[in-house]
Amino acid sequence: MSLSYSVPTALEYFAALVQSDEHFPLLEAAASLAQDEYIDLDVQQLLGDVDQLLARLQRRMPADAPALQRLRTLNQFFFTDLGFAGNVNNYYDPENSYLNAVLRTRRGIPISLAVLWMELAQGLGLQARGIAFPGHFMVKVLLPKGQVVMDPVSGQSLSREDLSERLEPYKRQSGLVDDYDVPLGLYLQAATPRDIIARMLRNLKEVHRTQEDWQRLISVQDRLIVLLPQAWSEWRDRGLAHAERGNVAQAVADLQTYLAHVEDGLDVAAIAERISTLRSAGS
Repeated sequence: MSLSYSVPTALEYFAALVQSDEHFPLLEAAASLAQDEYIDLDVQQLLGDVDQLLARLQRRMPADAPALQRLRTLNQFFFTDLGFAGNVNNYYDPENSYLNAVLRTRRGIPISLAVLWMELAQGLGLQARGIAFPGHFMVKVLLPKGQVVMDPVSGQSLSREDLSERLEPYKRQSGLVDDYDVPLGLYLQAATPRDIIARMLRNLKEVHRTQEDWQRLISVQDRLIVLLPQAWSEWRDRGLAHAERGNVAQAVADLQTYLAHVEDGLDVAAIAERISTLRSAGS
């Protein structure tokens, strides 16, 4: 009797990783995002490469090192010895979101650098979390004497004044001033792994939309819908990308799904008109 096994697609593999919030494998899920671009990417090899970095780091660390010493040694290793930094010369390159590329070039954007840094931090027993700070992803570490908030591009510790200053443009733009102001602490809440992957995907989404790379945008939208099946705006955006590609049936199906769940959206009339136009063009 012959046995046949079907290899899961990249999207099926991703779906299996993100199906539950319990034991969500952040590093593996983040690494898998590159499989749309690097079809033969061995995610397990990448995880092994990160484990090797952690082993090198652990060999430098006394077993009884206090948390602050572990943090300082990690930052020396990550930012100085390995040379990880922001890709300031090509910030909007999609490669900055692919962990295999970030590991190879040592260049990335705040959130991809943060995912790698947090994996090493947690391997050292540090209580590290990501922060979905507006405009620039941050990390924080809980230490015995308090909390340290850091920029994952440089390892710089940020004071409350630094953070407030970085928030000002966002607050003004969003109208969150005077009576509508909110405490800084609300911006420093820990992001869940699902939130982090969603933010990574939305970074890629914006890059592909700006470049009008509709096929790559559709692949990103496929993942967002698997990750956040009730984020109805993602169904709309996938439908609009399908429309740009001339995939009329898929576009209409996604846009109808959006209309079926978002009754009071500001764009409901425009989307209904788009569906009508697509149907007329496809008939």
